[in-house]
Amino acid sequence: MRKILFTFMICAALFLAMPATARADMGPKPSVQITFTGTDGRTYYGTLLSQHRSTGPASAWDGYSEPNIRDQDGGEEIWSKFASYEDIDGFYFLQEWWKCSENDQLNWIYYPPTPFKILLYFPENDAFYISPIYESYAFDSYFTVDLSEYQQGSLTAKKSYDYTWELISFGARMVCTILLELAIALLFGYRGKKVLTFLAIVNIFTQLALNIVLNLVNYNSGPFAFMLVLIPLELAVLMIEAVLYVSRLPAYSAKTHPKARAAAYALAANAASYESGLWLAYLIPGIF
Repeated sequence: MRKILFTFMICAALFLAMPATARADMGPKPSVQITFTGTDGRTYYGTLLSQHRSTGPASAWDGYSEPNIRDQDGGEEIWSKFASYEDIDGFYFLQEWWKCSENDQLNWIYYPPTPFKILLYFPENDAFYISPIYESYAFDSYFTVDLSEYQQGSLTAKKSYDYTWELISFGARMVCTILLELAIALLFGYRGKKVLTFLAIVNIFTQLALNIVLNLVNYNSGPFAFMLVLIPLELAVLMIEAVLYVSRLPAYSAKTHPKARAAAYALAANAASYESGLWLAYLIPGIF
């Protein structure tokens, strides 16, 4: 038992050594998603101005380093327009922007700023549209902006939470997590209907608990509280799964496996789902 506990402590230490943005499962990433109507086919670009100089990997230009332009729509010309905008409340441009006219949406899917202002730029008449200050109100905060109702100095956004899409997104994450962790189980030598069913049930339980708690914390207390509870919740998921696997897997398996293998499997399965979740977040934004 001491050897098992030592192995698990090493696993937990390695897990905590992962970047702070790690997820115990293919968990959701906080986002702000804005839909625009009444655009009349005009070309426009959009960003969110931040009360703080940085959020996640995004940050304001310091005036000295190389501008963060990469391959973003409009290149240096649009970057310079947003960078030169002076907000009356001192909000910052974090060098992230989108050509919103392509789909009439602005989707900041990886640690969006909050509080924030919506800033739109229309090249055809070199005009900016700016909103009042808004805050994220849920883990994934949805807003709708009707540009046909725009009045100078007041770009009004209305909350439009998409419950149907959130359920679809959660279902997709759960299915992918379970399939991946069952595949890892096969690599660790765990086979048989009873064993795989047990592993699936444990994953359903931890996924439900993790997603519900994260959503409630972020919905009620915002992204800073979310970040504070993220690592403890990740560790709790790892510990719960490791304890259940070590104590219960022998009862469901026809073969005898070392208990230390169960703890190692818990770490490997969570690490694999974390890495896959980050990769899929870029391929299918808004779901992972």
